[in-house]
Amino acid sequence: MNTRLYQEMLQAKRDGKKKFAVLIDPDKLRLEAYDEIVSRAIEHKVDYFFIGGSLIVNDVLDNVLVSIREKCDIPLILFPGNSYQLSYRADGILFLSLISGRNADLLIGKHVIAAPFLKVSPLEVLPTGYMLIDGGRPTTVSYMSNTMPIPSNKNDIALTTALAGQYLGMKLIFMDAGSGADIPVSTAMIKAVSSTIDIPLIVGGGIKTAENIEENLKAGADLIVIGDAIEKNAALLPEFAKVFHRFNSKKQV
Repeated sequence: MNTRLYQEMLQAKRDGKKKFAVLIDPDKLRLEAYDEIVSRAIEHKVDYFFIGGSLIVNDVLDNVLVSIREKCDIPLILFPGNSYQLSYRADGILFLSLISGRNADLLIGKHVIAAPFLKVSPLEVLPTGYMLIDGGRPTTVSYMSNTMPIPSNKNDIALTTALAGQYLGMKLIFMDAGSGADIPVSTAMIKAVSSTIDIPLIVGGGIKTAENIEENLKAGADLIVIGDAIEKNAALLPEFAKVFHRFNSKKQV
């Protein structure tokens, strides 16, 4: 099984190097916004594109993947909203198990449907413990998953859930406040989880400023994914990218 993407993420964690992923939801983007986001992401050397959403269908997904691949070789990682959002045209897939909830379908049920497809696909499968964190208002993810997020001030629940995910064999932990969250995952929670687990930690949802990013990196996030803020204003992307480049440059000193 191909493990190139995971080995890269794992090595980056060991080296203290941070990764930046831009989330593209094909359902949300106008054509002109999409082109600007992709162009800026290429110019400013983002590490990954995460591609996904709650409602997209395969023909739209394939078209977006093909379009980006024609422009660059930045890895394309599926961030699926359901088991039908699969495509051979990506490089990898976050195989998400919603470990913060108690919905059996999203813990294992949908995975059974997707597993035979993934077995014969060229996709690198990235087993990911997915944790919804309360971002201050209901989100599409909480509605579609029919689960309650972890309260934003319950660091102990977050760290024990993440640790259980690691012990169950997850290769990544993804803490997500959800698209358009009012507040991002707290730095205290990020620090608590990061200091407890040994696998890479992804953080997303509600991140709106360069200051948010820097605080999250210092708290221990290994990979930060940003979608909503960039969808609304692609001009923020260069400013966001500079934070990662500056942080990683300091690590080389």
